[in-house]
Amino acid sequence: MKKIVKYSSLAALALVAAGVLAACSGGAKKEGEAASKKEIIVATNASPKPFNYEENGELTGYEIEVVRAIFKDSDKYDVKFEKTEWSGVFAGLDADRYQMAVNNISYTKERAEKYLYAAPTAKNPNVLVVKKDDSSIKSLDDIGGKSTEVVQGTTSAKQLEDYNKQHSDNPTVLNYTRADFQQIMGRLSDGQFDYKIFDKIGVETVIKNQGLDNLKVIELPSDQQPYVHPLLAKGQDELKTFVDKRIQELYKDGTLEKLSKQFFGDTYLPAEADIK
Repeated sequence: MKKIVKYSSLAALALVAAGVLAACSGGAKKEGEAASKKEIIVATNASPKPFNYEENGELTGYEIEVVRAIFKDSDKYDVKFEKTEWSGVFAGLDADRYQMAVNNISYTKERAEKYLYAAPTAKNPNVLVVKKDDSSIKSLDDIGGKSTEVVQGTTSAKQLEDYNKQHSDNPTVLNYTRADFQQIMGRLSDGQFDYKIFDKIGVETVIKNQGLDNLKVIELPSDQQPYVHPLLAKGQDELKTFVDKRIQELYKDGTLEKLSKQFFGDTYLPAEADIK
């Protein structure tokens, strides 16, 4: 009888030990699985609002939350955001320091030759902004001899540099700055230069939030779809496939529309046929 009890006790201890080992083994597997995820570093300049901005020390905005939705519950990728200057966004992609970037980035042929464009996430046409009491600027035909502020390397800077090449007899005056868009709009309101070309959503948001009621918005014609895209470093083809698929899913399940209304106050989405 004693022998049976002794054997049973040893067996119980063995079972407990096996359970502990199994639990440890299971924990190690989970840790290994987490460690095997690929970290995706997404660069942003945290401007302009409402696309990308900081609130209480945390990054948020339409594009930030879209990226979080893209990578939510992914068993392959972990996402991390890194704030940098506008020029640093592209330098980091070039150096493979960043795999992806969101910064209200529109399509240009020059960028498409260097980077990978993911599917568009928002529709955001450019507009011309002037003071309400300035009747001398009604369209792009009137900007010759007038001044503006631009950030080097932006789409609007390139557009105006091309304008000056075509209108060398009466170019527009480009003052380059490293200020953020909110500061630039404030200076336009103060009359420090004559006009600004920027995207509609950003312009309307800043005018509302900063109370710049002395500014007016003029619609501009466009020969291409004014879409906003996540940008990926060259060689990130597998990541692009994943991101494109998730954007399609977020469009279809209503997540993009919900975020658009939350941050833009309305639906500013690309045509469904263009999300591919």
